[in-house]
Amino acid sequence: MISVARLAIFVGMAGLIPFIACVIALFAMPQHSVAMLAYFYLYSAGILAFMAGVYWPIAMQLDNRCYPLSPLVTMLLSQVFFIAAGVGLLLSTPAQIVFYTLAFLALYMTDALWMRVYWPVWYLRLRLFLTLVAVACQLTVGVWFFLLH
Repeated sequence: MISVARLAIFVGMAGLIPFIACVIALFAMPQHSVAMLAYFYLYSAGILAFMAGVYWPIAMQLDNRCYPLSPLVTMLLSQVFFIAAGVGLLLSTPAQIVFYTLAFLALYMTDALWMRVYWPVWYLRLRLFLTLVAVACQLTVGVWFFLLH
């Protein structure tokens, strides 16, 4: 049987592939930049929404109220990030660059500061690595976009 940690690490690392592939494709095939940017930000929104969904099971397991955040707060956090993911898709590319970079940082900060008590240490380390790579991809796309536009 595979451990939860190994599975999360595998899925998390696999989740970085589309980010990295889009960055490479932007440099390798600039003629397809419109499609690549659209895919990159659609994927960014999807990952942000997916990660927001992690807070729902926490909210549903807090009947004994022994944690510092109420189920209402964890559900609201989930909804804020979920709605933000969709709203980000409505923005212009320059705004998306800033928006998704800040959103991924805010999601990690939420996990590391407010939700820390809910996560095992290995998960927070994994989240930090995944966030740094996702943010590096966001910033690389931003630099690419501003250099060519």
